[in-house]
Order: sequence, then C-alpha cells, then structure tokens
Amino acid sequence: MSQKEHLELLATYNQWMNAKIYEAAERLPAADLVKDRGAFFGSILGTLNHILVADMIWLKRFATHPACQHTLQAVADLPDPTSLDQLLFEDLGSLTEQRNWLDRQIIRWVGELSEDDLGAILSYRNTKGIPGNKRFASLLLHFFNHQTHHRGQVSTLLSQAGVDIGVTDLLALIPEETQA
Repeated sequence: MSQKEHLELLATYNQWMNAKIYEAAERLPAADLVKDRGAFFGSILGTLNHILVADMIWLKRFATHPACQHTLQAVADLPDPTSLDQLLFEDLGSLTEQRNWLDRQIIRWVGELSEDDLGAILSYRNTKGIPGNKRFASLLLHFFNHQTHHRGQVSTLLSQAGVDIGVTDLLALIPEETQA
C-alpha cells in the first residue's frame, strides 16, 4: 500500500468508527449523554464535540495547503471554534448530522490528495499561537490518531454506561491479501 492508500484506509476507518460510536450513543437518553463522567471533556457529548472541534481546527489548517484549498473550502468557511472544549452542538442529532457531513468531506479530500502533496511542509499556528512547520503526511497521521484516541475515551464511557459498540479494531477494515 502507498502512503496515500494508508491514509484513505484511515479516513474510511474514521467514518466507520464515528458511525458506530454515534449509533451506540443514540441508545442512551439525552441526560446520560450530557452527564459528567469525569472524562477530560466531561461527558460523552462533550468528548464527541471535542473531536469535531479538533477536526475542524486541523482541517482549516490543512485547507491552507495549495492542493487542499478547493476541496476543503466548505470546511474553511465554517466559523472558527473558540476553544477545544466548545460545545458546538448540545444535542446528539445535530452533532451527528455535522459529523456525518464532515466525514464525507474528509473522505473526498483524502481521496484527492497525491503522494507529492503528502511530502509538503505545512506551516501553521497551534491554538496557543505557537508556529509549527511539519510534513503534511505526518500531520495527517496525527489528525487520525487524535480521533482514535478520543473515540477510545468515548468507547470507555459508553461501556461504563452499559452500551457495547462492538468491534473497533482497524484490523476489521484491512483487506485480506493473497500470498505470492
């Protein structure tokens, strides 16, 4: 697999896992979704909002890459999040709708990247204004890893609330290969 194909797999995994997490969260009453469970972002809904906020922040940075400006324009046009713990949506239905839309944008965007695009250096500023200059492909790995990290937290919170989300391993999406 090429670097691009690996990133396409991660984008597909991201969409698949978000669908599983959100479907599982729908099994809980609204009060359970907003209940403070002692997690870093408080509740299940708070953590799901954080993942969306962080994705938007990174995608807006990625939109400054010349090869991404057109594909990510709709994301770049969204209002900037004001903090990492911002509750963009206070109900699961609206959050799910935005998550599904954003996941479709991610799939389309990653599909349009070239191997050459991945080797570029992206200059950006973090949320504290500190400048960074990092290889684009490495930033994409961070982007997908960050999602996985926080989905793991949500998976634990759902499990503690009595909801099983099922298989979560990336391995489930890696195709079988025939030996030569």
